[in-house]
Amino acid sequence: MNSLEIFSGAGGLAKGLEIAGFSHAAFVEFNKHACQSLAKNFEPRKVFCGDVRDYDFASLSDIDLVAGGPPCQPFSMGGKHQANADSRDMFPYAINAIAALRPKAFVFENVKGLLRASFSEYFDYVLLRLAFPHFFIEPDESWQAHLKKLRNKALNEPESVQYHVSHKLLNAADYGVPQCRERVVIVGIRSDIKCKWQFPSPTHSAEQLVFEKYVSGSYWKRHGVAPVNAVASTQISVQRATQVEAQTDLFAPKLLAWRTVRDALVGVCDPREPHSISGHEFRHGARSYPGHTGSQFDLPAKTIKAGGHGVPGGENMIAFPDGTVRYFTTFEAKRIQTFPDDFIFEGAWGEAMRQIGNAVPVLLARRLGEALMRALSEKEHLNPTRIAQPRRIAIAEPA
Repeated sequence: MNSLEIFSGAGGLAKGLEIAGFSHAAFVEFNKHACQSLAKNFEPRKVFCGDVRDYDFASLSDIDLVAGGPPCQPFSMGGKHQANADSRDMFPYAINAIAALRPKAFVFENVKGLLRASFSEYFDYVLLRLAFPHFFIEPDESWQAHLKKLRNKALNEPESVQYHVSHKLLNAADYGVPQCRERVVIVGIRSDIKCKWQFPSPTHSAEQLVFEKYVSGSYWKRHGVAPVNAVASTQISVQRATQVEAQTDLFAPKLLAWRTVRDALVGVCDPREPHSISGHEFRHGARSYPGHTGSQFDLPAKTIKAGGHGVPGGENMIAFPDGTVRYFTTFEAKRIQTFPDDFIFEGAWGEAMRQIGNAVPVLLARRLGEALMRALSEKEHLNPTRIAQPRRIAIAEPA
């Protein structure tokens, strides 16, 4: 199945979808360093380095999936929280792509802040626009007025929905990524395709990690190290982990333990030791202070972040059991984001870490891609004529 990647970043979502079996028709990305990374890891001729508003969607055909991560700064917990009033809000142009290409499905990823109560009206508007991408906004119409029309249409003409849209807050750690990273994933399936879409079920759990560390001890045995006591391992969490282990359904797949930083970096030497690993250079200056403590070595990493003004060091440091800290190398950050070891990031440490922090973890993208591939492969087509054909695209420019 063919996919189009918009707001591609360096290609975390793209790589996961590729592993799941999708073939990329094109990549659309604005940042020049991310474009260089895309060109190193995918087919360079397919990379459009420029504004999505300048991309000619008519140049593509037979696109089964549109995927991407519309810029999240308008909704980020650490941003200015301007949502639709932020000029970086690219959701209207993601909807543009759906209207122009009519893919079988789409998948978009964004930050947890999208679910803030203060953004609820605009998020509802985004979901309804995705459900009715050909119900265009008029040139001088406000999004609030258009939302009212969309709600009326959804209520009174439910049979006219063009995409069945669902969203869910996912934690990457629940899918084997060694990082606690919560993101909103939005999936739409075209309404003439009769299939059962379900978000992939978690494969890993926090309770199982606690059990393996503080009940069975198998975590420490696996790594060949002495058990490390941790304040986080309270008696309550141990009791909960033991209960979950005891109550596990004999006929249900048993969840694996959350993966930790230690798990992710098995076989990777200290960057200060002699080595030939590209991107594994030691960086001086890491220090810990309140609110800036780094990622515990024996827990999933904190969310690696891109940062609005450089890379925030607290989330991008390792905190070792002996109390020392140091920065992740870009190679180690790739491991945390589950990129293949040979994936290339262009740019210096700060720029590479920005790209890594912006990316969808590859393993999470793969799990989503596999679920989409299964759903679309089991589809039953209804009458495709019931889907409205594109007539024009007129969207309101963000204020």
